[in-house]
Amino acid sequence: MADWVWPFVLMTAGAGVTYAWRALGVVLAGRIDARGAVFDWVSCVAYALLAGLISRMILLPAGPLEQTDAAHRLLSAGLALAIFFLARRSILLGVLAGVGTLVLLTARSMAPG
Repeated sequence: MADWVWPFVLMTAGAGVTYAWRALGVVLAGRIDARGAVFDWVSCVAYALLAGLISRMILLPAGPLEQTDAAHRLLSAGLALAIFFLARRSILLGVLAGVGTLVLLTARSMAPG
C-alpha cells in the first residue's frame, strides 16, 4: 500500500472503534432502568467523586489556586453552597457566588495599602 493511504486507514479504524462504542451505548441505553438500584449507585459514586475533587481543590489546591488564602477558599465554598440551596438548587447562582466571592476576597487581599 502507498504511504499516503495509511493516515486514512488509521483515521477510519479510529472512527470505527469510536462509533462502535457509541452505537453499543445507544443500544444498551434503552434497557437501563433509570429508577433502578444500579443507576442510584452510579449516581452516588459520581456525586462522591465530585465531592472528593472539590474538597481537594479547597483543602489541598494546586496551581494558581494554591496562592489564595485557605480562609478565602473555605468562605467562598460555604457561600456558594448557601446560595445554591437558597436559590432553589441553582448551580449557576451557586457557582457565580463562589467564584465572585473568591475573586473579590483575593483581589482585596492583594490590593496595596
